[in-house]
Amino acid sequence: MRRRFEQQLKLGITPISEIELNLKSRHELLPILRALQYVFNTKELNEAIFQILEKEVFSKVKKTGCYGMSMWEILVLGVVRLSGNMDFDRLHDLSNEHNSLRGILGIRKNDYSRGKNYSLQTVKDNVQLLDEETIQRISAIIVEGSHGLIKKKEGVDCLSLRIKADSFVVESNIHFPTDLNLLRDSARKSLETVGYFINSDFSLQVASKWKSWRNKMQNSYRTVSEIHRKKGGNYEERLKAATSSYLETSKKIEEIIAQSIVQLSIAEGASKEWTEVEQAKKQELLFFFSMLNKHIDLVNRRILLGEKIPHKEKVFSIYETHTEWNSKGKVNKAVELGHNVLIATDQYHFILYTKVYEKEVDKQQTIEIGQEIEKQYGQSNELGGISFDKNFYSEPAEQDLEKKFKIVVLPKPGRPSKRALAKSGDREYQDLKRAHSGVEGNINQLEQNGLDVCPDKGIAGFKRYVAYGVLSYNLHRLGMRIILEERKVEKRLRKRKRA
Repeated sequence: MRRRFEQQLKLGITPISEIELNLKSRHELLPILRALQYVFNTKELNEAIFQILEKEVFSKVKKTGCYGMSMWEILVLGVVRLSGNMDFDRLHDLSNEHNSLRGILGIRKNDYSRGKNYSLQTVKDNVQLLDEETIQRISAIIVEGSHGLIKKKEGVDCLSLRIKADSFVVESNIHFPTDLNLLRDSARKSLETVGYFINSDFSLQVASKWKSWRNKMQNSYRTVSEIHRKKGGNYEERLKAATSSYLETSKKIEEIIAQSIVQLSIAEGASKEWTEVEQAKKQELLFFFSMLNKHIDLVNRRILLGEKIPHKEKVFSIYETHTEWNSKGKVNKAVELGHNVLIATDQYHFILYTKVYEKEVDKQQTIEIGQEIEKQYGQSNELGGISFDKNFYSEPAEQDLEKKFKIVVLPKPGRPSKRALAKSGDREYQDLKRAHSGVEGNINQLEQNGLDVCPDKGIAGFKRYVAYGVLSYNLHRLGMRIILEERKVEKRLRKRKRA
């Protein structure tokens, strides 16, 4: 039974509220830990976040009677992972060895004993329990709490939000795709999955030499790829001859896999029920076999028949099939393989809204982002202005945003109209337009903290990873504001002592 974290005064455990952090440190982890400590000690934020976590985590975990990792520990480890673009191995090491992090987790011992120790698989399994929606709701609570601090400092009851919105690409962790290497990957994974069943004492005589076929496939692929890379004399003829040999090997492997699938189906019907792992492996085999068929056809049509393959028929990874081809015209990155991520930040650099979108373009998001920001922040704050770049323009979106925001910067591609020129003379409009470039700095910080390449698997893992990144970013901003204020207080105290 998973527990809500309520730290009790146990012998040898240092309370989270009494953890002393080195405020002079410039390490990237310090603001995250200070913000988490503030959230844990602030009753309103603590209650709101734990209510969300209880509803989400308890509904997914079986009540076996075993005490799992507490919800507070799950949240802390998930956020810390995205604070410095770290993998699970580094996170695992920090969770067991970093003294301040263990203090914020609520497991630090002060009696010189070792205390709680995490295993790597435990960290992996628990961090992935939360989904995108849950993490986004927690992030919204953090933003509201941060706005509350700002209102208290400025002595106001309502903030006039000036919002900047833009999109960037978070890439999937895949190699650059070609139909040749995707065919090789499909054949290799099909053979290796068949090899799993052979090693599990399934009698598949037709595929008994699967390792030999895997090596033949690799050699054929290298021959074709080297001809394609080096070009040279009689390039077209040599490429077609090598491709024909490559396809012959692929088709033989296709026959072997097809016969193996038939034998597995017979074995499944004749024997006792398969385990969940065996069922999952069979589904993998069927998927990789379909990819093998698909890429045999694509290679044949493109190289031997000279066809141009339509974009909608292409697959950019057999492992991450959701991956999209993005070309934003950047000098250093002509092509990015992943998904567009939209963010909207305010003048205090907190991310108010984020969305990962698939098979859509920027201008399809403009109306939705205005509606969501009005819904979440329009009641407690004034919507002073919002700015976009030209990719987000559409006339219905401009009309809709003008009903919600005082100032709307939504440039139209091409020559500016008379209406746009009239707007540009307004001082507040110009200030908001100049401030729009600040969103690029927010995007850069997100990319430095981990949202450049997503290592998690599947579209659900991709969206969860992005949501954790945004939550970590907002906590970092909150932590920096708290630390700067505490440093000012310490500086005043030092001056008084000197006086």
